Amino acid sequence: MSSAYDRLPLNALRVFEAVATRLNFGDAAEALHVTPAAVSQQIKSLEEYLQTPLLRRNGRSVQLTLEGTRLLPGVRRGLDELEAALQQIRQERQSGTVNVTTLSSFLQKWLTPRLADLHARHPEIDVRIHASPEAVDFARTDFHAGIRLGDGRYEGLHTEKLLDESLVAVASPAVLAKHGPLSDSAGLSRLPLLHGTEIDWASWCAGDTESLACLRGAFIDDSASLLSAVIEGLGFGILRWTLAAGELQAGRIVLASERIVPYRFAYYFVCPPAYLALPKVAALRDWLLRQAGQFPGPPSRLIAAQAG
Repeated sequence: MSSAYDRLPLNALRVFEAVATRLNFGDAAEALHVTPAAVSQQIKSLEEYLQTPLLRRNGRSVQLTLEGTRLLPGVRRGLDELEAALQQIRQERQSGTVNVTTLSSFLQKWLTPRLADLHARHPEIDVRIHASPEAVDFARTDFHAGIRLGDGRYEGLHTEKLLDESLVAVASPAVLAKHGPLSDSAGLSRLPLLHGTEIDWASWCAGDTESLACLRGAFIDDSASLLSAVIEGLGFGILRWTLAAGELQAGRIVLASERIVPYRFAYYFVCPPAYLALPKVAALRDWLLRQAGQFPGPPSRLIAAQAG
């Protein structure tokens, strides 16, 4: 259905405000960068739209009619609110809120510890973060950007790789001291193992894995919770390097094996191409790339060949 706004003579209302403010067609035309004839035509079209005279012309002077006097405050309020809305949009290109979606585990263990640096470098940007494993539809939501763990194929989106990912076997210092480092599949059945969604122990170990088909142990489908279980000393776990690195540096967990496997997915910054033109989104992208470039990967001498 057609909106009533479709028929509003918006340009004529702007011209009316200019004439009513200056009470002179020539001055209004100069301010609007149009000819006096064009101003006169717009006023005539507005009066025809309203079916009432708004201005009384007496030679070169102009006076408002009663109807014109009543209309002028409403026109000014409307134009002021429109200008304020437009100005806010212009300002929010540079600053304001950036809505971002990412994985909860990545948010907790990698992104959150770095947000203070973002605020220090870009105090004009407020980040509102949605934590979910589900990919959002940018066309149907208010999200400006996302950090996704995947294969990098995101049709219709601007995509830049942030981080490669690896898998590491970890344990608490106490668990490692009690059981020793992981060696091969033969002794795993006697160890306290924690199972997650990244990779199973049979895929982790080289050699004979038939004996690993029925390994027992707690299954935790949230990576951050699995990390917490490792820290608490509940057993050995396989985790993404981005989640484990901070806890390894703090000494709350230790590497339990020299085997480090490249993960099949990487982290990508994604956003609709139009949003990348927003300075605040571009600033967030640049900051993420800088942080990712400074993030140390696992010791290269330990990285195993890609599992087949």
